[in-house]
Amino acid sequence: MSSLKNINHQVKELRAQVEYHEHCYYVLDDPEIPDSEYDRIYLRLKELEEKNPDLVVPDSPTQRVGGSPEDKFNSVQHGIPMLSLDNAFSFNQVVDFSRRISDRLKIDKSISFSAEPKLDGMAISIIYIDGSLSVAATRGDGRTGEDVTHNIRTISSVPLRLRGKNIPSQLEIRGEVFMPLAAFEKLNARAREHSEKTFANPRNAAAGSLRQLDPKVTAKRPLDMFAHSVGAVKDYSLPDRHSEILRLFNDWGFKVCDQNKIVYGSDGCLKYYESIMKVRDSMPYEIDGVVYKVDQIKQQKKLGFISKAPRWALAHKFPAQEKTTRVNKIDWQVGRTGAITPVARLEPVSVGGVMVSNATLHNIDELERKDVRTGDEVSIRRAGDVIPEVVSVLVSKRLKRARKIKLPNECPECGSVIVRPEGEAVARCSGGLFCSAQRKEAIKHFASRRAFDIEGLGAKLIDQLVDKELVKTPADLFNKNIINLETLAELDRMSYKSAQNLLDAINLKRTIDLARFLYALGIREVGEATSLNLAENFRTLERIMHVSNDSEALEAIEDVGPVVANHIKVFFQQNHNREVINQLISIGEVEIQSVNKLSSDHLFSGKSIVITGALTSMTRDETKEVIQSLGGKVSSSLSAKTNYLICGDKPGSKLLKAQKLNVDVLDEPRFLLLLKN
Repeated sequence: MSSLKNINHQVKELRAQVEYHEHCYYVLDDPEIPDSEYDRIYLRLKELEEKNPDLVVPDSPTQRVGGSPEDKFNSVQHGIPMLSLDNAFSFNQVVDFSRRISDRLKIDKSISFSAEPKLDGMAISIIYIDGSLSVAATRGDGRTGEDVTHNIRTISSVPLRLRGKNIPSQLEIRGEVFMPLAAFEKLNARAREHSEKTFANPRNAAAGSLRQLDPKVTAKRPLDMFAHSVGAVKDYSLPDRHSEILRLFNDWGFKVCDQNKIVYGSDGCLKYYESIMKVRDSMPYEIDGVVYKVDQIKQQKKLGFISKAPRWALAHKFPAQEKTTRVNKIDWQVGRTGAITPVARLEPVSVGGVMVSNATLHNIDELERKDVRTGDEVSIRRAGDVIPEVVSVLVSKRLKRARKIKLPNECPECGSVIVRPEGEAVARCSGGLFCSAQRKEAIKHFASRRAFDIEGLGAKLIDQLVDKELVKTPADLFNKNIINLETLAELDRMSYKSAQNLLDAINLKRTIDLARFLYALGIREVGEATSLNLAENFRTLERIMHVSNDSEALEAIEDVGPVVANHIKVFFQQNHNREVINQLISIGEVEIQSVNKLSSDHLFSGKSIVITGALTSMTRDETKEVIQSLGGKVSSSLSAKTNYLICGDKPGSKLLKAQKLNVDVLDEPRFLLLLKN
């Protein structure tokens, strides 16, 4: 009995710790502990609850994700209707709003308003009974909404239990569920990669995510919430100002928009509107206006309501972020990584105060799904700093002569073959070392630390060399007729001494091992591990280039499947790429060292090894190189197939996972001893 009592005490203590650190991370954006420590506490709580299911409570942090999918949403009656707000679209309408309030209240001095950004999300009502989250519902028609309690529980910024001791016996919090812009872009990017339907805007993404019948799907969506008002309250006296109620929300554990501000009269409202307009595009979430609310609760009650909206609040809307225009033509752009992107050239149109003449279509799948054609009338959307995109086509207005757009066969920049692997949405140019659109990124990768590792040749210097058309391919870096003392010394922020230092650094790298050279070429999906496997198996560059057409021989190598084999094949098929390699060897005098047979008698030979934490005796890269030189395989992910976990100072969650999987853990002294032996 005492043992169960002790476990119950541990569970409560762990719950309190998890809730506290979740609040620091998701609400205050000020974490106190590293993720690995949070994971340790959370996993311990989950482990104790799984062993003692009777101790599990609905508001435990472990219950954020879970539950069975619903067959349908149940209806929830709102005790106090969730009314919409009247809208204003001009400054004069805001002035009239302020004047009407002063007239009704018979007050000559300026009214104080609580002003806040109007989030473009989904309205939500959450009821807490004795501090615990009880029911959450959508706005619906204002009187009846849908029960989305299970889904609301998955949002980390929504407290499952109110913080503090002074809380109402019943409390209804109202707010807006939204999806941050960066998260929205990532969600759509993943959807495009898997040829899935994308969301038109963050509001649709938030609404669609919140109305999933399976809460596990909602849990995977990056939703957030701001509390902005209060509904029904029992056994509690609220402050007499709206702005003070918002501060109380913070005390209870809710996120509140940090752009809220007290303003006075119509002049204060309009100045606030203009200030938010200026920073709108830099905000991490989408807003479509600002809201003004009379700050004093007594004045709100005196003003009352009309049939569908309160008299004491107004939504001042921004100019539309969506307009229609015509597509003049569709071009193909080549990105820094070779991705071929269709771009619609538009009849210029002002969207959200910005003149738009181009809009992205993302990839060929998106182009085909939306079926955009030259001459089409389309709906264009612009949100923040995000590149404008074509939302939809007005098919009813399509010209009869309009034809479907097809992916070109050759790169519009360099003429190399365009490759689109089966099952992938993105098509790419295959002229990696030659294509002008990819030039800077290819050279930066070529000179990077894990490739040729040319000291002093940084990104800004490479930008200068390419912009001045001194360097067009990686081979030019080693061409003494192009890269010499006089040429380098004339570049910005370069002296004869720094130019000579760079030349010396380049000369030191004229000899490179085969694995590093293969990695430096930047063949798609051929990373360090794959480069090492290719080098160890084929030993010479000539042999690799010879077998590059033999998919069967390539796929026999570890880490090389059909997709990677095809990337290797296409890369070496391009004459441009072979020419650059030949120039490196003949003109640049680069020597590529072949691989001798590796010793197989070391303990690490053929073993899968993961590194976590920081070693004091060597860097992570040096540790990796030592292991690989002894025939070991270094992996970033830990599994039951891992042979050793090398554990340095401040290890992450991998240490706990290794212990659970019974993976042999080597601390630094033991690791060094094994190396020595």
